[in-house]
Amino acid sequence: MRDGKSKSISSAALPMIILAAALWHSVSVHSQGYPNKVIRVIIPAAPGDSCDVLARLVGQKVSDRFGQQLAIDNRPGAGGQLGLMLLTQAAADGYTLACGQGGNMVIVPLAYQKVAYDTLRDFAPVALMASNFLALVVHPSVPFNSMKDLIAYAKANPGKLSFGTTGEGAFLHFATEMLRTQAGFTCNHVPYKSVSSIITDIMGGRIDATLGSFISLQPHVVAGKLRLLGVARAARAPNYPDFPTIAETIPGYQSGGWFGFIAPAGTPRDVIMLLNQEINRAMMQPDVRDKMTAFGLEIHTEMPEFFAETIRSDFAKWGKLARDIGFKPR
Repeated sequence: MRDGKSKSISSAALPMIILAAALWHSVSVHSQGYPNKVIRVIIPAAPGDSCDVLARLVGQKVSDRFGQQLAIDNRPGAGGQLGLMLLTQAAADGYTLACGQGGNMVIVPLAYQKVAYDTLRDFAPVALMASNFLALVVHPSVPFNSMKDLIAYAKANPGKLSFGTTGEGAFLHFATEMLRTQAGFTCNHVPYKSVSSIITDIMGGRIDATLGSFISLQPHVVAGKLRLLGVARAARAPNYPDFPTIAETIPGYQSGGWFGFIAPAGTPRDVIMLLNQEINRAMMQPDVRDKMTAFGLEIHTEMPEFFAETIRSDFAKWGKLARDIGFKPR
């Protein structure tokens, strides 16, 4: 039988135990001389992409701590497949990392029959840096001002409401399909090759609505060029309490992306733990936190297992949607 004092290994004590274990790993790895050369960080996207911006911001802090450069290597192509394929070919020694995100690690494997990697087998999650959320915006001229109005309009005008996404089987397409099926309406899916093209057309009134990253849409909302109907969070964003959530109209609807460092499968556990410790330390620095908050991001400083579970749960969530809508991988 346990008394009150026996709860010493509790939620209050657990962080200290984890920190002590991480520090032990740090000493162990440093005693082996890691890192003693440049660490390559593959970004499976072009400069300026969210992964690129975050990896550079955090990577500089880690470089300063290690005394070794984290060299950014942008390798865009095939929806992120090119960069992640290169990671599978790298030695599992901690000297090659990559930035993984929900799109290239979960949606791509669900959308294509042939992918150059197996997310759950080929990669070792290191640290989840941050997650973002989507927002639903419309052109200001549309005849609805809320999520409730949009759903009523779509049901009264089957197939007339046009939604722009980044293409069949892309993350924004899946997010739109989840919204549509949960709310019970139909729409006209308009695929685009890029987010910038979607924004151009919705501001020009050529399409009615889109779901997109809050980070990229927020400036246009503030400028009055787009009308925001809801954000895809469980609760309203602390920095934007006036923006309603989609879940206030469609209970349970949430959607967004995440960004984190990954390594080749088989990378030594003590190396993973040291990297996790230093990335998390970087995420806690005031200047990093301020920039992340300004981007509308939620910061994460959990263990690698948290990142691994995030990936697994996303596969379950989006895989079920793909089956429910009868999506056929290309």
